[in-house]
Amino acid sequence: MLVVQKYGGSSVADADRIRRVAGRVADVRKAGHDVVVVVSAMGDTTDELISLMNEVTDCPREREMDMLLSTGEQVSIALLAMAVFELGLPVISLTGPQVGILTDDTHTKARIIDIQPNRLRSELAAGKVIVVAGFQGVNAANDITTLGRGGSDTSAVALAAALSADLCEIYTDVDGVYTADPRLVPDAKKLPYILYDEMLELAHLGAVVLHPRAVECAKLYGIPVHVRSSFNLNLGTIVREAGETERPNVVTGVAHDLNVARIAIFDVYDRPGVAHHIFEELAGAGVNVDMIVQSAMRDGINDIAFTVSKTEVKKAVAVIDRIKEDVGSGGFAADDDVAKVSVVGAGMISHPGVAAHVFGALADTGINIEMISTSEIGISCLVKASEALRAVRALHDRFRPPAGGE
Repeated sequence: MLVVQKYGGSSVADADRIRRVAGRVADVRKAGHDVVVVVSAMGDTTDELISLMNEVTDCPREREMDMLLSTGEQVSIALLAMAVFELGLPVISLTGPQVGILTDDTHTKARIIDIQPNRLRSELAAGKVIVVAGFQGVNAANDITTLGRGGSDTSAVALAAALSADLCEIYTDVDGVYTADPRLVPDAKKLPYILYDEMLELAHLGAVVLHPRAVECAKLYGIPVHVRSSFNLNLGTIVREAGETERPNVVTGVAHDLNVARIAIFDVYDRPGVAHHIFEELAGAGVNVDMIVQSAMRDGINDIAFTVSKTEVKKAVAVIDRIKEDVGSGGFAADDDVAKVSVVGAGMISHPGVAAHVFGALADTGINIEMISTSEIGISCLVKASEALRAVRALHDRFRPPAGGE
């Protein structure tokens, strides 16, 4: 049996935790299984490197950012490999480029395009535990690239797919996937399983347990992912496909996202091509747009509002300021005092009335909805940031999704 494990930054934050992880890895290897371990940078290392970078320059080149940030994982893998070796096991640490993780050319947000696992297979055949630096790869120009925050999850699942692993375990500082953030909702329940589509929706909507691209990869290649805590031996949550006889809950979980800002463009021309021009320019600047609302036409004009992450507000505003005359804009405004709350569940496809319950729960709590977006298995509402906690609790109380549903 081949197991791929991934340990996040909090799991390897200091020497004691690294030794604890080494012990868990050794237990799996001694049980007769092959092990590939993917590791993130220690604790707050990435944040510290970014802070140091900002002291040096206000406009870092993205290629050099990747060179800098990729060093955090290299420290982790070397230390973990040393700790595993101390337990008497053959082990080798390898960077992303060394294990053949090939990416596109998008520095700081690269996507994996191929994995050439010959080195991995050779080291596994030699009986070694392999410790791999997550979050990184190499492009066609042989430059180091990074996969963006949470990219170590993607590294782990992609390696599991490339090696046809039997299981991918994601170790983190929580016990699994809950019906809501247990830090905000004390009665949130841990889910014994969750469907790929539900996990993907929750990940996109603010749940930080798994990176969305990792879930996409797991679904594409049918890799079961076990999300569990590195601080205890409890079973966590299995992310997988539904069985033929399973009936998923109407609502599986509630997510929230505080990293949201709204931009409104006023009095734009109501004619073909205007919206295309706006969002094509935003895409060209690398701005990822989420919720979009266009108001009803009045005298040949309307307003368009959309949301972006707070980190991309400056780029988005610069684009809108540059093209405002092209689209006839009478002005625009940005507001980052907002939050997005969402409900997700595969059962929503076949159960009418979920939207009414969502809106009713927020109305009963006195919370005003500022924007709405929907998908087949999710409903999201934009509210004031100060009301996010009450909104999450109101939605969780309204649906009270049971753990599991099997």
